Amino acid sequence: MSTPLRQPTVYLPHGGGPCFFMDWPGDPHAWDKLAAWLRGLVATLPEKPKAILVISGHWETGELALTGAARPELIYDYYGFPEHTYQLKFPASGDPALAARVSGLLNAAGFPAHVDAERGYDHGVFIPFLLVTPEADIPVLQLSLHHSLDPALHLAIGRALAPLRDEGVLIAGSGMSFHNLRVRGSVPGRAVPGTEEFDRWLTAAVEAPPAERDALLTGWEAAPFARHAHPREEHLLPLMVVAGAAGTDAGKHSFDDLAMGWRISGYRFD
Repeated sequence: MSTPLRQPTVYLPHGGGPCFFMDWPGDPHAWDKLAAWLRGLVATLPEKPKAILVISGHWETGELALTGAARPELIYDYYGFPEHTYQLKFPASGDPALAARVSGLLNAAGFPAHVDAERGYDHGVFIPFLLVTPEADIPVLQLSLHHSLDPALHLAIGRALAPLRDEGVLIAGSGMSFHNLRVRGSVPGRAVPGTEEFDRWLTAAVEAPPAERDALLTGWEAAPFARHAHPREEHLLPLMVVAGAAGTDAGKHSFDDLAMGWRISGYRFD
């Protein structure tokens, strides 16, 4: 068996609810660019991953947890959308062996973790990965966020996961670089206040040298419009995990769009 090629780590925006699978009101093409980028993601990797470990902004636990089912069910944790979006299917297999491996890495690093055999995939996983892996032919494992939402803790969690990259596992953070649902643009192509300033800061932080990057991300609340961009930071914390798993690898801005008035970015580390 050949040695797997080292995988990058990625932070991907997952849009709004089931946005890629419905007619979005007001701007039917709002999510087209993001959908195209997600569809092309696997083709940009060194090789097809053996598995994907996803950290979603929609699962928080007091002790870190991993999906352990061989066939995780779907959690339709979005509300008020068309009925057909609650019939979406994502039949990717889980990876109980990988769950045990990840749990072992985390526990060995001092981060208590367990495998949850009942937990399914939330929409931060199945909505974007229906586009990333439409054949659902790559095993997918989900890791929770720690409910403290401590950025330094999540960077350290990522560092504990770094060996997985050399085992052919793609570590993906699924969130949104701007996530304030109270402010939305009413005119396509026009940014809401603050979104451009925060995005510029975040991109500069990701692209900074690794030691500086970690310090900036840990202190993200000092960024311009930080709490305007993230009244609650659960959609930003997956970025900390993948940045931590990147180690000394450089970060780069890999996706950019303006949707619903929000400047939205994706990042990659390799």
